[in-house]
Amino acid sequence: MTAYLITNVSVLGAAPTNLLIRDGVVAETGVGLTAAGAVVVDGTGLVALPGLVDLHTHLREPGREDAETVETGSRAAALGGYTAVCAMANTSPVADTAGVVEQVWRLGREAGLVDVQPIGAVTVGLAGERLAELGAMADSAARVRIFSDDGHCVADPRLMRRALEYVKAFDGVVAQHAEEPRLTEGAQMHEGEISTRLGLTGWPAVAEEAIIARDVLLAEHVGSRLHICHVSTAGSVGVLRQAKARGVQVTAEVTPHHLLLTDEKAVTYDPVYKVNPPLRTAADVAALRTALAEGVVDIVATDHAPHAVEDKECEWAYARPGMLGLETALSITLDVLGPQWDLIAERMSRTPARIAGLTEHGHDPAPGAPANLTLVDPAARRVIEPTELASRSCNTPYARMTLPGRIVATFLRGEATVLDGKAVK
Repeated sequence: MTAYLITNVSVLGAAPTNLLIRDGVVAETGVGLTAAGAVVVDGTGLVALPGLVDLHTHLREPGREDAETVETGSRAAALGGYTAVCAMANTSPVADTAGVVEQVWRLGREAGLVDVQPIGAVTVGLAGERLAELGAMADSAARVRIFSDDGHCVADPRLMRRALEYVKAFDGVVAQHAEEPRLTEGAQMHEGEISTRLGLTGWPAVAEEAIIARDVLLAEHVGSRLHICHVSTAGSVGVLRQAKARGVQVTAEVTPHHLLLTDEKAVTYDPVYKVNPPLRTAADVAALRTALAEGVVDIVATDHAPHAVEDKECEWAYARPGMLGLETALSITLDVLGPQWDLIAERMSRTPARIAGLTEHGHDPAPGAPANLTLVDPAARRVIEPTELASRSCNTPYARMTLPGRIVATFLRGEATVLDGKAVK
């Protein structure tokens, strides 16, 4: 195993030091530290963070390898500073059995770029009718701990209660896509002034807020862990704030695009801005930013959703919802929060690792810690070119935008997956 000596690097914004990575861990730290035979990485001007962890990634494999594969998505993740991603269950076939989640897990291990932790479906085929094999997936080699029908809401309250009760046996968590389907039928964008002006069917904020309110009550009732995917409204923030004040075991995520973009983007009818839940108003964006800083919203998760060209370069009404996110998430978060490195580490590494039970991840670079870390150049600015992204798809809403920060290196268990901003393999 290669040893690396990272020189003059700032750990979470502290004074520059040296880091020696050997045998999969941070072996030593200190000013003036040397190591014969180690590969030297110049960390001057760079910030070292714990490797990022994404709780919401769509890798599309099996079934839609034309849009993404575990390998291409893993490469995009490593280039974005991630060392672990949780792969959503809406594949084809759906990841609702031990066999499918183990397939995804093994493909991640073969790629060797990030740890790929599968998320299992809550219901068979994401149909919302009967529970999937939660226990079998939890006991599989993949050791699934998060279950979600993302893309579909578990709308039946009795089924949601049963799922919350079931996962308690192995300290699992149900991650809900909060959308009351009877309120969003035919919806194309956020319901508001702009949807009315454009003549597009609206997706009302209350469709999200009502499900979150229901589910925090269910989680409180059964004493189970609940996670809310891609929170997008100010009203949802209010529900979460009240639930947390009561001690409900609820966590929540916000996506980079919901922290930056608004429903004004829909006036172009460019399907790259079509996403579920939809882009909301400037007031919602402001509320989400405040909630993220305060910890009412616990983490940033990408909802990386690659799509083939034919699924995005078409009329708005027929386009599939979703955006790329892995290679730009840290830049957006840095733009929103500023260089608050400890807070960024908390929202993008420590807390998501804790929610997912990924015990090797989310550790600050320190002696004895697993060497899962990323080096960031905070002074760099880069123009996003879709064709230069590692993802197999190009549906980024940040095309030709100039964003702050650049990932210079990523290390997974002491092995470099990215060096000088380029994938090692």
